[in-house]
Amino acid sequence: MNDAPESPAARDYRGTVILPKTDFPMRGDLPKREPDWLKRWQDQDLWGRLRARSAGRPKFVLHDGPPYANGPLHIGTALNKILKDVINRAAQMAGHDADYVPGWDCHGLPIEWKVEEEYRAKKKNKDEVPVLDFRAECRRYADHWLGVQREEFKRLGVLGNWEGRYATMDFGSEAVIAEEIGRFLMNGSLYRGLRPVMWSPVEKTALAEAEIEYHDQVSPTLWARFRITEAKAEDLRGASVVIWTTTPWTIPGSRAVAYGEEIDYALVHVEGVAEGSHLKVGEFLLVALALLPQFEKDSGLGAHSIKRVLKGAELAGVIAAHPLRGMPEAQGGYGFPVPLLPGDFVTTEAGTGFVHIAPGHGEDDFTLGRAHGLPVPETVGDDGTYTMQAPGFVGLHVWKAHEPVYAACEALGTLAAKGKLTHSYPHSWRSKKPVIFRATPQWFIAMDDANAIRTKSLAAIAATHFVPDIGRNRIGSMVQNRPDWCISRQRAWGVPIPVFVSKQSGEPLRDPAVMDRIVAAFREEGADAWYKPGAAQRFLGPDRDADTYEQVMDIVDVWFESGSTHAFTLTPERGLPWPADLYLEGSDQHRGWFQSSLLEAVGTRGVAPFKAILTHGFVLDEQGRKMSKSLGNTVAPQDVVSKSGADILRLWVMNTDVTEDQRIGKNILEQQGELYRRIRNTLRWLLGNLDGFDGSEIVPHAELPELERWVLHRLTELDAKLRKAQRDHDWTGVYPEIHAFCSADLSAFYFDIRKDSLYCDAKDSPRRRAARTVIDQLHRCLTAWLAPVLVFTAEEAWLARFPEAESIHMQDWPVLPEQWRDEALAAKWAALREARGVATAALEVARRDGLIGASLQAKVTLVGDAFGTLAPEAWEEVLIASQVMVAPGAEPSAKVEPAAGHKCDRCWRVLPEVGQSAAHPTLCRRCEAVVEGQPGA
Repeated sequence: MNDAPESPAARDYRGTVILPKTDFPMRGDLPKREPDWLKRWQDQDLWGRLRARSAGRPKFVLHDGPPYANGPLHIGTALNKILKDVINRAAQMAGHDADYVPGWDCHGLPIEWKVEEEYRAKKKNKDEVPVLDFRAECRRYADHWLGVQREEFKRLGVLGNWEGRYATMDFGSEAVIAEEIGRFLMNGSLYRGLRPVMWSPVEKTALAEAEIEYHDQVSPTLWARFRITEAKAEDLRGASVVIWTTTPWTIPGSRAVAYGEEIDYALVHVEGVAEGSHLKVGEFLLVALALLPQFEKDSGLGAHSIKRVLKGAELAGVIAAHPLRGMPEAQGGYGFPVPLLPGDFVTTEAGTGFVHIAPGHGEDDFTLGRAHGLPVPETVGDDGTYTMQAPGFVGLHVWKAHEPVYAACEALGTLAAKGKLTHSYPHSWRSKKPVIFRATPQWFIAMDDANAIRTKSLAAIAATHFVPDIGRNRIGSMVQNRPDWCISRQRAWGVPIPVFVSKQSGEPLRDPAVMDRIVAAFREEGADAWYKPGAAQRFLGPDRDADTYEQVMDIVDVWFESGSTHAFTLTPERGLPWPADLYLEGSDQHRGWFQSSLLEAVGTRGVAPFKAILTHGFVLDEQGRKMSKSLGNTVAPQDVVSKSGADILRLWVMNTDVTEDQRIGKNILEQQGELYRRIRNTLRWLLGNLDGFDGSEIVPHAELPELERWVLHRLTELDAKLRKAQRDHDWTGVYPEIHAFCSADLSAFYFDIRKDSLYCDAKDSPRRRAARTVIDQLHRCLTAWLAPVLVFTAEEAWLARFPEAESIHMQDWPVLPEQWRDEALAAKWAALREARGVATAALEVARRDGLIGASLQAKVTLVGDAFGTLAPEAWEEVLIASQVMVAPGAEPSAKVEPAAGHKCDRCWRVLPEVGQSAAHPTLCRRCEAVVEGQPGA
């Protein structure tokens, strides 16, 4: 029989540890759960309740730049709308009434082009379809995609007045657009003139600069002789001026040659030529002296001598012959004289220092020709083929003209050389085909008449807040240098330019009564009223004869339409003030919507329709390449949402510097998923440790430990950053800092330190209550701050704690007490965390060497004055070590050794006191007291 006393039976203390408890799941399962939240908000009429709650608040208006209703959303549109939604939600939670009206651009070439494609697929000719039927097809097409895009935007979590959305094809919108055109008509800024515009031969219409994109193209080049027929200087007679052009097709339209007055020109005598050269021994050529070496290579010029060098100004009064003069098929059509004229745009950067002038095919050409009274021949028709004014080439398409032009010049002895050049050339962004400059009668809005749109616009730009500020310079330089605004298009789907022109005088009719009748009809019937039988007489009224007026059938540029959206959206009827607080689009809109909106509003109201402009970059793939179907590197937002959830896509938007180009792809989205999981785990930990929390536990701020007061100070810092971002519209780095706060300040620091107190202290211990007081504020702040971005997750985290409460999106950002801000405390804990790094590095070495398994098995001796600001027991908490000693010293250092004593079965600290209790020999004193104080202990 063994008389030795029995060892106490091992006890399981796990049930006495207060572990986190929450129904908030670890996995977001966003693709499955997000639609349920959307339905809940719709059933609750969240938007309507927000508007009712916001009555009387200061308005915040982000006016929506309208996307085209012509296909599913792409990733760039998703980024744009998400960013707008974040900004609107942030403004709402910062105390504003953020009434957001989404809109769509429904007219113009993108939609018309798609409908025409459907016609072509069915072997139908668009021109044979009655215009009203064709417009109805376009309207149906736009309406379908508007509906598709609206649902896609909703799925992204975008909140707005979807029922009250605007569309440019709404009857009311069309009426206001016509009314806005009428304002320019009445103030005299609208005029019809002949000017060269960018013209798409494929789409048969003028294009705006914003509808152009540049691609590398191989262009044929031509060096041609213009033989001098009249000159004061005898040695110039019979010589040839040599021009260089990358558009040989413009030669039939050539009417002059431009030179630079200060350029030095060489009169070259040709004495030898290379094999194959088109030059002739014995002839005299005029070429810019600085470009002569390159001309030698390009033309095969061999031995030569320079007879003299003359300034361009000496060429005044010189007359030359057209290089196609004498072309048999032209029947004398090029027999006119070709004057040499000074042009300040002529340089010696490339070519020969001479530029042939085709007034119908270039802005500089047109301006120089108009200044000298040159004719503007219409050599090219709508479809890009030569007209009767290009004799010898009638019916030939300009893109196939270079070989016939070469051949004609060669036959006439005026071909000096030919070649090819790869350069950047303008293309239509829809058809992807090259465009041409072509002079046609178009409707323009003057930039520099008595209305002074350019001057007023530059002043408005100076008064606008730009994010980033470089946008000011971009749009400013564009407005400074832009020509008059061409607003007419030769298409069918859009708002017509509602103008009548007197056949007798050629002047537009400026009668407010006529315009009022037009606007009223458009409001009731839409712009289709313009195309109905008898429309002209109906609008002109009984006192005028419709046969004496031309009814303009051009439609207005869609950029004018979208630039007018402020006029029918920011209205008293909608309760929206004018101007808008913010316009937000991609950086390409400095030449697009931002500019058209600015010019339209300044031209009709004298000031800009916005107070601030925020621009974001383009979306590229992970390698920084532009996305394209041919590369197979596109990322569809619909795919991201269905696989990962909208909150992941929203987090991606706000984790990038949106003012720069953004990258996206599989790896980047996986990284965002990992960031999301960290944030979600933070919320879950907060919720788990708030189980059963109520106001009775709250510890007054003055009684909180320093660590808790430091966390509250950090909240004030983040609060200040969010509110500044909301005011300034600059969100760069804000949400990455919130993530870093969750990851570094909370999970890796504060939570790690306070787990022991939260799990092992008595429920009502001051330290545990203090921690829960702060965790309560962390939950309230983080869910509110994350709500504009993680709209679904924040709602889930809010209602997981307050299931009967209103939506998180009905809350405002918490107003944090000023007393929480403590810069001295923040500086102290910044130094302490730096000193802590010395100790944790030593602990890591001890773990790696096998001296200890975990930090709670360690005794740490801290040497250095940096450690002296905290008591040893506080350092035990901060280092999560069982025993800490602090000693004075200059440079901070830490010594780690195994802690003396035994491991507490409940808190796992290693202490000498463990084993001294008869009732609970495996517990430390703290844990024993807690266990004894619990019911049933």
